[in-house]
Amino acid sequence: MFSLPHRSPRDLPFVTGHTALLLVDMQRAWLEPQFDPHLEGPDAAYFLNRTRAQVVPNQQMLLNAFRRARQNVLHTIIESLTADGRDRSLDHKLSDMHLPKGSAQARVIAELTPSENEIVLPKTSSGVFNSTNIDYVLRNLETRHLIVAGIVTDQCVDMAVRDAADRGYLVTLVEDACATYSAERHEACLNAIKGYCWITDTQTVLGRLREMQP
Repeated sequence: MFSLPHRSPRDLPFVTGHTALLLVDMQRAWLEPQFDPHLEGPDAAYFLNRTRAQVVPNQQMLLNAFRRARQNVLHTIIESLTADGRDRSLDHKLSDMHLPKGSAQARVIAELTPSENEIVLPKTSSGVFNSTNIDYVLRNLETRHLIVAGIVTDQCVDMAVRDAADRGYLVTLVEDACATYSAERHEACLNAIKGYCWITDTQTVLGRLREMQP
């Protein structure tokens, strides 16, 4: 099991007005079995159990804490800009991955519904920095600390962490607010990306928010 606390030079106090939460792909398509025929078998059972019992409740706590602290929240979802998906990346076309613009399956799950003033960024690639203007948005928001949680740990979350680090953000990954399809894959990803971020848990992030510097 990945050892916490994780020692990292990125483990620095959060700063008011310069700290944002990014929730990655917490949408109905991947979390409600009626939309995804792949959500069956032991790997899917592990994934659904972890998301329902741990990931979603922890993200709800993070979301509520960021709202109370009046810090920025961003949601990224996989969603085409068109109904027919002609704008999708080649990889998504080859993978037959298409969530039409405005479709029910593309929406964020009810438990994490974005507020009217929160930013939702639709993407058609694994990396949110590759197919959205998130870097431009984060810089306009004067973001320095980017707190990341979501699914899947070793795919879209992994890419968000690496790409944010490369662009100069101090990245915090909330380990118990992320999930993939096996414990082994989750642990392997944490060990692979620990040089790009500070890895911690929900309660630690909540404590840091309460202690946040002005």
